[in-house]
Amino acid sequence: MVKRKKLCCPKVLNVAVLICFLICLFLSRSEASSSHKQVLPPPKNGGIYVIAHRGFHKGYPENTLIAYKKAIELGVDFIEVDLRTTRDGEIVSIHNSTVDSYTKNFKGSVSDFTLAELKEMDIGSRVKPEFEKERIPTLDEILELVNGKAGLYIDMKSADPEKVLSKLESFGMKYNVVWYGGIGTLQKVKKLCSDCFIMPDPGPFKHLEYILNEFNPPVVSTDLKWCSEAFVKMCHQRGCLVFIDVLEDGAGEEEWERVIEWGVDGIQTDDPDLLIEFLKNRNCNKEK
Repeated sequence: MVKRKKLCCPKVLNVAVLICFLICLFLSRSEASSSHKQVLPPPKNGGIYVIAHRGFHKGYPENTLIAYKKAIELGVDFIEVDLRTTRDGEIVSIHNSTVDSYTKNFKGSVSDFTLAELKEMDIGSRVKPEFEKERIPTLDEILELVNGKAGLYIDMKSADPEKVLSKLESFGMKYNVVWYGGIGTLQKVKKLCSDCFIMPDPGPFKHLEYILNEFNPPVVSTDLKWCSEAFVKMCHQRGCLVFIDVLEDGAGEEEWERVIEWGVDGIQTDDPDLLIEFLKNRNCNKEK
């Protein structure tokens, strides 16, 4: 009698098929996850993101809707806003913790006033009488203004990340915003939204590796004091962008050229109009 070769047990075959299926499923999900990684919209001006510090405030009251409108008209990529919370839990944009420098008739902390009380304050006429109707804007007003026109560079002075994120989601702007703040605040943001664009500031170069390891951030913030070609190179090797503040008095084309040569990806400035013109001219000269 001819002996037949033993066939594999059906149970063994089923287990092998199941294992293969699970491996394929894992790989396909990993590929889908990596292919759907969120990215910022491309820069509008010569490959460098232009960030308007407190809006366009040369001759305009800073952190007001009219300053933000002017920045949008210029064609900036991001508008920097400073978020604080009122006594009744509303989120507004104002840089200082008190209103003392913005209006003649009121003094005190932003957190001591309700939104209604803040809206009574004229914060525009200190710049020009024609701006007397300008008021401290709410985050909702800002989002309604900038949506589809520019991104936001959010400086989390004193605001609840969960509440801010909820407002961003309601306007469909979650992925057109970069978050600047302290380590604790950014940890909360990352926990709430793992693929949001958090932007820690490591300060000195010696802290950079720790920040990169701790956050694996998509963007890193820095300034002229701490940035260098080596700083930018390390960030790029880890797959993150570098946004630099060039806000020093008198800083201009020389500093912009230097940091662009280092490889930075975005520049925050008080002169977004001049930076945009500089980038356009720089590109034209390269094309000749």
